[in-house]
Parts: sequence; structure tokens; C-alpha cells
Amino acid sequence: MTVFFYDKTFDGLLSAVFDAYSLHLFPEKLLQTGDVTPLFAGTSHTVATEEEHAGRVWQALRQKVRKNACNMLIHVWLSELEGSDDLLFRYICKTFATTRKVETNFGDADILKAEQIARKVSHEAQYIRQFVRFQKAADNIFFAPVKPVYNALPLAIDHFTDRFADQQWVIYDLRRKYGYFYDLQTTKEITFTSDDHLLSGKLDESLMAEDEKLFQDLWKGYFKAMTIKERINPRLHKKNMPVRFWQHLTEKQP
Repeated sequence: MTVFFYDKTFDGLLSAVFDAYSLHLFPEKLLQTGDVTPLFAGTSHTVATEEEHAGRVWQALRQKVRKNACNMLIHVWLSELEGSDDLLFRYICKTFATTRKVETNFGDADILKAEQIARKVSHEAQYIRQFVRFQKAADNIFFAPVKPVYNALPLAIDHFTDRFADQQWVIYDLRRKYGYFYDLQTTKEITFTSDDHLLSGKLDESLMAEDEKLFQDLWKGYFKAMTIKERINPRLHKKNMPVRFWQHLTEKQP
């Protein structure tokens, strides 16, 4: 069995594809640099992530498949599912191995699985757009916590940059401990040195703006007033608004 070790970055994955074709050596398994070599590994290779090599592979992919297929590959990578990098490696190699468009060949198990995973990640990004609730901090920066199953925040961030361009905000992924800060000019990725106070996903009242608690109460009151008790359908409600998002929704707080 041939094994490639790489740094578990997307550029590293593309560099692994470049090395495979350069060395005429195609791995059965991709592992992170530093992982234990499998017992039955006959050949191993450590990939050096090269921006130029990754760029050449990506450019070649863009010429071979449609733009939405390239976006799909990024979605699969952001799924962070075990084995997704192996899946992407096989997908890319199959793309280069034929003159036909492979992205619609759903008779191929890898192509079908990649499409299914990408669809789930896309749905997660849409949930983020729908269910983010900002809290106004004392420094007039709006803060919103999220905890998506997949690493879909990067796919949704352009929506918030366009939609809330007139205010400073932070959207923070509590599961992966990173987020984005918009300063009225640009959106930058950030991490907090200590995010213990954010674990609950709710700003402490001492950090809130003076009118934030009032607006939260008004929103809860509006939500309650708009609810028609005779038409409550808990099953449909949970389907359209998954329970895992409720802990960060203002209207769902007691």
C-alpha cells in the first residue's frame, strides 16, 4: 500500500495530486504528517505543500470541470468528514483521467458521494444565514455565535458582509474556535486568545450594550405574539428550524 503524508490543508491536498503525477505514484491513503505509518504500507511519501504546485492543479481543474464542480470540491473539503480528502483525491484523479465531464457521472460511487456531501455542507451554510442572531456589545460591535456541524461559516460570510455592511460585527464558530470580524471595510478571520466566556454562546449582561436586553425582550415578545397556537406544528417546526440551533436563537431563550 502506498501512503502520502501531508499537512491536512487544501493546498496540501492539491500538492499531493501534483506529486502523484510527477512521481507516477498514486497513494491508496492520505495521512497527516506525523501520523503513524500503517503496518502494511509498502511505499510512503511526504508532500511538501507548494503554493505554485497547488495553483497549477487548481487551474487545471477549472479548465476540466464547471465552476460549480470546483465549488463542490471546496464544500466537500469543508465537511471535515473522515476520508473526505481521500475522496477528493480520487475525484480529482478521475477528472484528469478522462476528456469527459465527470461531475455528472453519478454512476460512479465517488462522484455521487462527493455530490451528497457537498449538498449537506451547502444546507449547513444556508442554516447559518438563516439562524444567526446578533447581540450588541457595549463597544457597539454585534456578536453572533454559531456551532455548525460542518465548517460552513466561510461559505456564508459573504452574505453577512453584504447584508450588514453598515455595522461592525463578529461571527464566531464555537466548535472550531475561529470567526470573522467585519470592521466596516474588510472581513478578517480572527481567533480569541481565550474564549471561555463565549462557551455559552451568549454575551454576559455586563458586556451587552445598554439597550440590547430591551431589544431581546422585544424580539421575544414579537415572536410570541406572531405565534398562532392553533397552528403550531412541532414536527414541522423542528424540521425547518433544527433544534441544535435553538441555544443561540434569542426567541428560544427563556
